[in-house]
Amino acid sequence: MNLTINSINKYRPPGFYANNSQNQPKQVKTDIFYIADLHGKMTNMERVCTMSKLFDSDNSDSIKLKLSSGDILLGSNSLTNKVASSFLNWIGVSANALGNHELDATPQALSEILSDAKYKLLAANVTVAPNSPMTNKIQKSMIQEYNGEKFGIIGIAPSDALERVGTRESLDEIKVDDIDTTIKKVQEEVNNLKSQGINKIIVLSHIGKDSDKRLARETEGIDIILGGHTHDLYKDIKSGDNLLTSKSGEPVLLTQIGKDGEYAGILKTVFDQNGVLIKAQNNVVKSSLFSRTLPYKYAIESIIGKPEIVAEIKSAPPSPENRLLSNNPHGNLIVDAMRHELGTQIGILNAGNIRGFFPTGKIDSRRVNDVTPFEDKMMICSLSEKQIVDAIKTGAKSFLSPAGKPGIILVSGLEYTITDKGRLVDLKFVDKDGTKKDIDINNPSETNKFTVACDDFFAYGGDNYLPVNPNPDYVIKKTDVDKNVYTVNYLKNLPQPVEIKADDRIKIIHED
Repeated sequence: MNLTINSINKYRPPGFYANNSQNQPKQVKTDIFYIADLHGKMTNMERVCTMSKLFDSDNSDSIKLKLSSGDILLGSNSLTNKVASSFLNWIGVSANALGNHELDATPQALSEILSDAKYKLLAANVTVAPNSPMTNKIQKSMIQEYNGEKFGIIGIAPSDALERVGTRESLDEIKVDDIDTTIKKVQEEVNNLKSQGINKIIVLSHIGKDSDKRLARETEGIDIILGGHTHDLYKDIKSGDNLLTSKSGEPVLLTQIGKDGEYAGILKTVFDQNGVLIKAQNNVVKSSLFSRTLPYKYAIESIIGKPEIVAEIKSAPPSPENRLLSNNPHGNLIVDAMRHELGTQIGILNAGNIRGFFPTGKIDSRRVNDVTPFEDKMMICSLSEKQIVDAIKTGAKSFLSPAGKPGIILVSGLEYTITDKGRLVDLKFVDKDGTKKDIDINNPSETNKFTVACDDFFAYGGDNYLPVNPNPDYVIKKTDVDKNVYTVNYLKNLPQPVEIKADDRIKIIHED
C-alpha cells in the first residue's frame, strides 16, 4: 500500500482532497488541530486561541478534531491551572493526555480543576488508588463520532513520571506503568476499540519521541501518534523519522509540537474505507504570528486578577536560543532574587524552570510568572560541597543528551566552568562581598556546607540533580511561596529602570 505524503507547508493546498475518479472508494478527510506542552504559558494560550478560531473558520468539508497531548497545566498554583484547563475548554479540545505537569497538582486539586472540564483526561497506562479523588476521572480512551465516522482516541502518561513530578502525593495515588507495560496496555485498548468496529485510532502520547517510535513499531492498529514530553518539533513528514510502519505493515504518523506553546499543528489526513492513512500533510505554525486578543486577555484576568506593574527594563540581552544549555541572564535574575530574598549564601535553580525572558519596557507580575511559571515552593537547604558538585555535574551531562535534558544548573553565589562534553572544570563560591573561594571538584567536602535557596522540585530530587528523597534531612526551612513572588519583590526594589546584564558566572567551553 502506498502512502501519499504532501508536505507543502501551506494550510490547504489546491487539490489536496481531490479524488482522481468518481468511482474511487469512500475516503474520510480529517483535519486535526493539535497542541502539547504549553506549560501554563498564558500569553501563548491567548495566541493559540486565535489560531483555533481561524481553524474553525475554514469551510472545508473535512471532519475536524482538536486534541492535546498533555502538559497544558503546570505547577501547583490553582489559578494558573484553572486558566490552563479553561483554555482547553475555550478552544474546544475534546481530549487531553495526562502529562507529568498535570500531576504537579495534588489529586484533590486536579479533581477540582476537572470538575469544569469539557474535555476528557486520558491515560491508558495508569492505576488510580480506589480512595483517590481522581478515581474515575481518568479514562483509557474515548470515541468521537462525526456523521457516522468513529475515531478511537487513547491517552498515555509519561513512564518517567517519578523523575519529572514534584508532587509526590500524586504519584502515591496515580501509578504510571513502565514503557513495556504501557505498550502492552495501548495494544489492548486498540484491540478493544477495533472490536467495536472503530478503525481510525489516534494516540495522545506524553511518553516522548523515542518511546513513540517504539510504540508505533511494536503495535498494530494505531494510525496517528500525537506526541509530547520531549519537546521535539516535526515540521514535515519524513519516512523513517515520523512516518513509520506498524507491526502489521501499515503506516503510523507521529507528531511533536515543541514546547511552551511556541507552535500549534494542523494535521490534514485522508483515510481509506478501511481506516488506513493514504494521504497526510503536517502543518506547523508559529504562535507568535498570531495576536493576543482582548477577550481572552480579559478572560484570563477574570481568573488570575489584573497584573501589577513591578519594574521597567531598560535593556536586556536576548534570550538564549537553548535555555537548557546556556548561561541565561534572565534566569540569573530569578536565582539572584531567590538568594537575596531568602538571605542564603547560594541560590540554585534548574535551567528547565525558565520558560521565557524579560523584554524591554514595563514588566508586570504576569510576565514574571510567564518567565518562571512552575509555582514550586521555595526552601532553604543546607547542602555540602559534594551535593552541590554532584548537582552541577548532573546538569552538565545534559550536553550529552540529544534533547539537552534536564538542563544545566543556574546559580547565584557560585561560578563554574563546564565543557560542551558535559565535564565540570572548576567551581568557586562567591560570597556577598564578591570574594571567591575555590571548591575542590575532585574531592569535594561532605562536611563543609552552605545555605542554599532552591525550590522543592530540586530539593526532593527532581530530575535527579539530588537523589530522590521525599523527606530530606538537609531542608532547614520550607515556605509556601514560589520564586515568582520573590522575583516580583526583588524587581520592585532594584534601581529603576533595570538593566539586565550578562556575566560569566557560568562559562561553557569547547572540548575536543
